[in-house]
Amino acid sequence: MDVRQLEYFLAVVDHGGFNRAATALYLSQPSLSQAIRALERDLGSDLFHRIGRRAVLTDAGTALIAPAREAVRSLQLARASVESVHGLRGGRVDIAAPPSQAVEPLTGLIDRFTRTHPAVSVRVQAAFTPRDVTEMVRTGVCELGLLASPDATPQGDVRTYPLLEQRFVLLTPPDGPFRPGVPVRHEQLAGHRLIVGQKGTGMRRFVDDLRAGGVALTVVVETEHRVAILPLVLRGVGLAVVADAWRGLAERAGALVLDLEPSTSLHIALVSRRAPLTPAAEAFVRTATAVEQPRQSPKSSSPRRRAVP
Repeated sequence: MDVRQLEYFLAVVDHGGFNRAATALYLSQPSLSQAIRALERDLGSDLFHRIGRRAVLTDAGTALIAPAREAVRSLQLARASVESVHGLRGGRVDIAAPPSQAVEPLTGLIDRFTRTHPAVSVRVQAAFTPRDVTEMVRTGVCELGLLASPDATPQGDVRTYPLLEQRFVLLTPPDGPFRPGVPVRHEQLAGHRLIVGQKGTGMRRFVDDLRAGGVALTVVVETEHRVAILPLVLRGVGLAVVADAWRGLAERAGALVLDLEPSTSLHIALVSRRAPLTPAAEAFVRTATAVEQPRQSPKSSSPRRRAVP
């Protein structure tokens, strides 16, 4: 067994099959299959059930994922640590992030990081719930994750680096039911139609908590595609509760963005595994935690943009 075989195995897992994995690895499909067969012989167990053109993990294959990622990450760490002796001249940072926070603060953090370390690339992978983020970090899919949760940041398998808080705001059409510049109280949402994300997201939990608290609102659309929320609001399909990171984009598109009272916030933090990080990931954490995030008055309702200096 060698690390390259493990990289091939993980490529099949991550790409959902041999053909797509071979394309991503710039290998022929027979060469990839042969490498996986050799790994299976070394381990004495099949890792995949071959069902037509599909490859389904066996129990042994599922058990191999976490240690394989650990081995690959350890080799990457060793290489990157040696290379960093002469300065951070390359490498890549893999970050799991939910869609809203990928708008901000992540874009600002990446901007600052790449200005300081232009030779290091950043890859952002989508994670739709806090559990998705922590799982991708814990299992080694990504070194870092950007976590957004109404609750305190988790402990245990991951290390947390608190960054800031983002308040929830309400998106309405420009001719919507509420006056511009006037905060909307939670009970005023009674009788209105709302567009929500999938269960597990902060915005969905906020709306579910309102309903559980007796606010008689109607969920008119539930969508996993957050890019659809703003167009649906602008068409008058319903209102939406989103993180304040949406403010600039929504206002430029013509939507009305209103504060909610009482104010409720998402806690934003970077998370990493407790294992040593590559020098590139360590540099990203230093950049993120060194940035002084702008703070906003909960009573302010004028247009604001979040920016990372």
